[in-house]
Amino acid sequence: MRYRKFVSFIINVFIILCLTSCHGKKSLPAFSMPDQFDTSRNIELSFWAKNDTNKIQTEAYEKAIRDFEKLYPNVKVNMKIYTDYNRIYNDVITNISTFTTPNVCITYPDHIATYNTGVNIVVPLDELLENEKYGLGGSELPFDSVRKEEIVPQFLQEGFLEGHQFALPFMRSTEALYINKNMVEKLGYEIPETVTWDWLWKLSEEANVKDENGIYSINNQNVMIPFIYKSTDNMLIQYLSQKNAGYSEANGRIHIFNEETESFLNEVGIHAGSRAFSTFAISSYPGNFLNAGQCIFAVDSTAGATWMGSDAPLSDISEDKFVNFETVVKPVPQADPENPKMISQGPSLCIFNKADSQEVLASWLFAQFLLTNETQITYSQTEGYVPVTFRAQKSPEYEDYISRAGEDNNMYYKVKIEAARLILENPEMTFTTPVFNGSASLRNAASQLVENVCKAARRNQKIDSAFTKKNFDDVTALFRLNEIKVKEGQLVAGESKKDLGPLPETSRNLLGILFLVWCVIICYFLKRE
Repeated sequence: MRYRKFVSFIINVFIILCLTSCHGKKSLPAFSMPDQFDTSRNIELSFWAKNDTNKIQTEAYEKAIRDFEKLYPNVKVNMKIYTDYNRIYNDVITNISTFTTPNVCITYPDHIATYNTGVNIVVPLDELLENEKYGLGGSELPFDSVRKEEIVPQFLQEGFLEGHQFALPFMRSTEALYINKNMVEKLGYEIPETVTWDWLWKLSEEANVKDENGIYSINNQNVMIPFIYKSTDNMLIQYLSQKNAGYSEANGRIHIFNEETESFLNEVGIHAGSRAFSTFAISSYPGNFLNAGQCIFAVDSTAGATWMGSDAPLSDISEDKFVNFETVVKPVPQADPENPKMISQGPSLCIFNKADSQEVLASWLFAQFLLTNETQITYSQTEGYVPVTFRAQKSPEYEDYISRAGEDNNMYYKVKIEAARLILENPEMTFTTPVFNGSASLRNAASQLVENVCKAARRNQKIDSAFTKKNFDDVTALFRLNEIKVKEGQLVAGESKKDLGPLPETSRNLLGILFLVWCVIICYFLKRE
């Protein structure tokens, strides 16, 4: 009897242990594809999208929703607009634990990799893509769905994570260098076919000259920041790619802390210290300075092209602040003009798992609908975006749009269309960064490295090896880069083994309890003797 009680005690201990170790690990079952979409029941979907005060983009979303709901009267799509992708990211992370994520979300693959740290959070799209009835080009779809082979493969590949397709591309953009041509000519130069970092730094310093009254000779104003960069993460990432230097690997291994990074940051520090260079985080939006004649070189996304130039249809400055000049759109500055590189970026669509498989299928149908020609072309015309499908890019409607640059300063705004052409005409120049759980933090770290140097240089701090080491250490700690796990079985060439780091806390607790259990067993049998 005593033995049975003891065995019962041991079993209870293990049950408690299992429940404890699983605390906080509750998850939804994996999505299972229904045989048929049930149109007899009502379904509500939440769609989180990004819009930075561009009402035309909001209207494009709203029209797509209306058209989709006409095809599926039993489905209602509720849209929530965010002005920033990071706010979407933060809200999704907050809502994962309560299973209140949206159904469909505009996001980035870096963010999806972090969402996927939970179990069955984001739905893998492999089965949905290939389904005969409801997959791309499916037989049961009431709209002209794009086929898989009609999606630009490089764009689709960006959403392929950990062996599965977790995202559909929605739009694609890159970064562009917007140049005040008049000021370049006033300095006595012509804009080269390929702008290099050396050329840009040289002109930025030459324009950074003012008289004894604090007036800059280049623009006769008391404000001039020759070169402003919007996204300093992309600034560093693109430079490292151009130099074939390390950034990261798909297995999570980080290489950003290298000599090329240090050299580039030292160069940035020189020009930030002289005030020839600044960033969005320090000085505000580069388009505002460019349009007011207070900046010569502004780097921003092609997705913000309608904010750039004398005739920009969108702007945050008053009309009386605008200065007339010719805007030239070029790829970002290059380290090697013989091998130019620029980043491929842009929003993607992901679907979140729910307990109701019909709800997930409805989410997929809506996400797929956003790749139809009308939505792709309409949305791409709002900014310097490019549709993600060959079908849309090669359609007569889109080709007509691209050919009419400069006909007006709204739909056919020249700068906007030239920005889109950067991607369409230079696909071989584009690259993407590896995506893994922690890649979003690494991207933020890249930005912080640049911002730290700029702020220190503006305070006249010495940018030397000691500063760089502290900068590297501080950023590593701030974004917990040393906690990013390198995936097992993915070794760097030449390695024979990999340090897996300390055991997880749950595993350590389990081993401790097992040790105590065996101590109890031994004591029990010793006492019986």
